[in-house]
Amino acid sequence: MSALPVSEAEPTHAQYEPTPAVESAGIKRGIKAGVVFAIPAFALGASFGILAEPVMGAGAAIAMSILVFAGAAQFASVSVLAAGGGAFSAVSAGLLINMRFLPMGLAVAPALKGGRLRRAAEAQAMVDASWALASRGDGTFSRELMIGATLPQALCWWAGTAVGALGGSLIGNPETFGLDAMFPAFYLALLVGEMDLRTLPSALLGAAVALVLVPFAPPGVPVVAAALAALVGLRERR
Repeated sequence: MSALPVSEAEPTHAQYEPTPAVESAGIKRGIKAGVVFAIPAFALGASFGILAEPVMGAGAAIAMSILVFAGAAQFASVSVLAAGGGAFSAVSAGLLINMRFLPMGLAVAPALKGGRLRRAAEAQAMVDASWALASRGDGTFSRELMIGATLPQALCWWAGTAVGALGGSLIGNPETFGLDAMFPAFYLALLVGEMDLRTLPSALLGAAVALVLVPFAPPGVPVVAAALAALVGLRERR
């Protein structure tokens, strides 16, 4: 999806400190934009709850979604545990998956407000879809848009997890409803929305790296290795 034009978003912090009215308007725009992803978030959350409940119990699955709030990392960790892996391997898989947030966080950091604790709290709203929506396309980000877009996604992810974990026996196997295909489709939609001639080489290289590594590399490694392809796009932008 295309980022909002700079003229339609609030000015950057380098220009001035947004007023409460401007912040409120930005968050409202973010909520409207994030609603599009609410249904997929609920469905994926339900799928996670169904898969995680036999492994760690309903309470732990719900708590994990609230505290971790990182779909890909949660699926990776539960997959390791379900396959007989230990806690260390499960945590390592989740951390590897979430390493993509390091460069993303560095990019969005100038838009965050306040001291260290507040900035750390605001950074929790940085999920893939919201990060992409908040990008203005010139290297700057809308803090308010990112926070607003994450709110409906978070609520639906938590609710979906609870439904899946507590009522999974009534829902059945997620693959029956095609929920296993929703996760890759979700990220493909984000990728296509941001694609142009400059980013195409990075996307193709990242896809090739992931496809080569997925059959034999540990969970999370293909994602981190494929993310290095972003360096190609960075060089192209310069």
